[in-house]
Amino acid sequence: MEFSSKLLERAVNEMSQLPGIGKRTALRLVLHMLRQPEAQTFQLADALKTMRQDIKFCKNCHNISDIDICEICSNPHRDETLICVVEDVRDVMAIENTSSFKGLYHVLGGKISPMDGIGPADLFIESLVLKVKEGGVKELIFALSPTMEGDTTNFYIYKQLQGYQVETSTIARGISVGNELEYTDEITLGRSILNRIPFESSLKS
Repeated sequence: MEFSSKLLERAVNEMSQLPGIGKRTALRLVLHMLRQPEAQTFQLADALKTMRQDIKFCKNCHNISDIDICEICSNPHRDETLICVVEDVRDVMAIENTSSFKGLYHVLGGKISPMDGIGPADLFIESLVLKVKEGGVKELIFALSPTMEGDTTNFYIYKQLQGYQVETSTIARGISVGNELEYTDEITLGRSILNRIPFESSLKS
């Protein structure tokens, strides 16, 4: 792709690094911004810069937040004895949209995937096990996507918790195997949380 401006080329190259954005789409977006009022482009740039500089990760659950402890963890009406284990912040948003879960979350930051070079030490598993060790947690709900990597991660955590007084359950398989959680419709996802099953039962299926 030939560019008449090095500034345009740089902007397109940077934009095309975003997931799902190819060079042609990046060019269309950049040209669109050039046609908008200058202030609008500056507002976008400032929002991205401010987000990158000031965004925090909750010290309790690792969810994205504006403060040290996110609004979910600091909400006194949430059930602190019930923790839903998810892969990333998109899954928290998806489950929250169902209005079916009133506990807390624990964001792992990914799932175990040897093919991608991601092991247990690369995820927030140790802090989850520590929460259980400290007591107060009655049930963990494994809500990772029903993929091979998700199941592997669930099983690894389950083995780490052997011997501790905590129930482990997994979301009901109304969600198609291999699907990512964030793309599941809210009704199906909400029902899968409410109709969760003991994790041991999922190992036998």
